[in-house]
Amino acid sequence: MLLYRSAAWFAKGLREYTKSGYESASKDFVPDDLEVQVPGRSFLVTGGNSGIGKATAIEIAKRGGTVHLVCRDQNRAEGARGEIIRESGNRNIFLHIVDLSDPKAIWEFVENFKQEHTLHVLINNAGCMVNKRELTEDGLEKNFATNTLGVYVLTTALIPVLEKEHDSRVITVSSGGMLVQKLNTNDLQSERTAFNGTMVYAQNKRQQVVLTEHWARAHPAIHFSCMHPGWADTPGVRLSMPGFHASMGDRLRSAAQGADTVLWLALAPAATAQPSGLFFQGDFLPRSETSAHTLASC
Repeated sequence: MLLYRSAAWFAKGLREYTKSGYESASKDFVPDDLEVQVPGRSFLVTGGNSGIGKATAIEIAKRGGTVHLVCRDQNRAEGARGEIIRESGNRNIFLHIVDLSDPKAIWEFVENFKQEHTLHVLINNAGCMVNKRELTEDGLEKNFATNTLGVYVLTTALIPVLEKEHDSRVITVSSGGMLVQKLNTNDLQSERTAFNGTMVYAQNKRQQVVLTEHWARAHPAIHFSCMHPGWADTPGVRLSMPGFHASMGDRLRSAAQGADTVLWLALAPAATAQPSGLFFQGDFLPRSETSAHTLASC
């Protein structure tokens, strides 16, 4: 059954998750949705030093938003901050160096952050795909620690900060790979079966979708959503899936195309007309009930 599900998902991906799928969907976009300016609004983007995270941060900065980049590597983060400022002309770009696989470091970051800053939109973009089972210093499997537990701790800790603001939102960058996984709460640390980094990552992304649904029910003052950016040419894909990256070549979307739905969910007034807690990708919603921008992540 898993083999059939994976084959069907890959066939769907070739039609819809690629650059050509984006170009087809973009014909129905509503350009005015993203013709917005957001001075005075604060956005936190994890993994904002490269790929989809940096593309997202650049577009938010161009619209006047204050951007907080949460990154692990100081040098790469400083380089990204300089690039974002140069491209946007916006100097309200702040760096925070945090290891998102370390729950204690995340709690300490939030305790400091909330003393000095407000927050309107959290974008959980950072992630990892470690292809051999590795443990963090706390004894946690690294993919789970970063992709699931780190997202959970950061989001949970920031909910009281977000609830203080008008039109607060949380967007989590999931993956279409989650469609090949059923939620498995019996082996969160990937100890009981042969380790497969790609499948562990897909399971983590399923977990993110379930968490999003839970948060939406528990915190109605905040609009929660998660999305699949399609198959994009990013440093993470090149590093973690070199064979896939080489085989797909120029069929992969650009990072900016992958970021399109993130931006719509973070910026567009139309996004919050959708129910909180949804996973945005291709045919998830009836066409008549959703903005065409949900198709960007198909």
